[in-house]
Amino acid sequence: MGNLCALLKPKQQQPFTSKKQRYSNAPSTSRREKKKLDDAVIREQAIAAALLYKQHQQNQQFDRSSSLRYPNGVSKRNNGSNSLPRSSSSRARSLTDPLLQPHQLINQGIKVDDLETNHFVLVHGGGFGAWCWYKTIALLEESGYKVSAIDLTGSGVHSFDTNNITSLSQYVTPLTDFLEKFPEGKKVILVGHDFGGACISYAMELFPLKISKAVFIAAAMPTNGQSTLDIISQQAGSNDLMPKAQNFLYANGNDHPPTAFDLDKSLLRDLLFNQSPTKDVALASVSMRSVPFAPVLEKLSLSDPKYGTVRRFYIKTLEDNAIPTTLQENMINASPPEKVFQLKGADHSPFFSKPQALHKLLVEISTIL
Repeated sequence: MGNLCALLKPKQQQPFTSKKQRYSNAPSTSRREKKKLDDAVIREQAIAAALLYKQHQQNQQFDRSSSLRYPNGVSKRNNGSNSLPRSSSSRARSLTDPLLQPHQLINQGIKVDDLETNHFVLVHGGGFGAWCWYKTIALLEESGYKVSAIDLTGSGVHSFDTNNITSLSQYVTPLTDFLEKFPEGKKVILVGHDFGGACISYAMELFPLKISKAVFIAAAMPTNGQSTLDIISQQAGSNDLMPKAQNFLYANGNDHPPTAFDLDKSLLRDLLFNQSPTKDVALASVSMRSVPFAPVLEKLSLSDPKYGTVRRFYIKTLEDNAIPTTLQENMINASPPEKVFQLKGADHSPFFSKPQALHKLLVEISTIL
């Protein structure tokens, strides 16, 4: 997300209006061919995410970080020493994200079936999709938890044009539909990342009795009457990278508000993935989609009898270039959660940069009485 105040001074380069306007200066290519090209790009992005997620659902054989594993954490390279195993990439595993085996949690006395709920519902941030949680899904399921990762409207493999999303309720429909159908008397742990924080806040107001805990990961955590844009406006001028990365789309014409925005792919690593493995940056670059703008503008109505009854937890990402720690602290101070955790060395996407450490915190939160 970041400094959306750049909206007040939208970029003047090639404004997005409509397909007809965009391609009117390309006589050699028909509008139909251009539409097919656009559709092909979206299909390519969707297929990349769908294949990865489908592989997990069918086989549930994800290697937790696609790293080289050796029994008992001992590699041939270290010849029996007790040092941490190295990733198959050239980047050494950080000591802040140690390799964690599922049996270690069970041996520490955690009995998943005895918890108030062992069902996590993961909600992605703006531009992301359920695909971004693939490491977290694998780790939690291997530890005995149930996991549901939601594709919000126009995100991931959800085939809807983000330019046509006009409200927050429309954007979060897949999440609210899931909770509405969830059995009465049962509860879940909602986890929101980035703009997903506003989305789970909306759901907390609607279904407080079905939510045991809410976890905000480097996420927007609004107060009553506040929009995500209101929150981000607090850091206007403090983050030069975000305005450079934002490309606003004007599907209704330049004389109307933006309908969505994209992030410049050449700046994705520096903005969102500055501590993440190259393979995950590559996945994101072909899977991320436009962020609908209307939901970002919408002010939330949050009440103490509903939203206020859900236990909240916040996980700060200390190397975050998209939502800096100062902004995360502003949100925490404005509406203090029950407990705040920190992920050292984590960028804006800890499910990529610190999956083991993130997993450990989620498990810890699930056990808090």
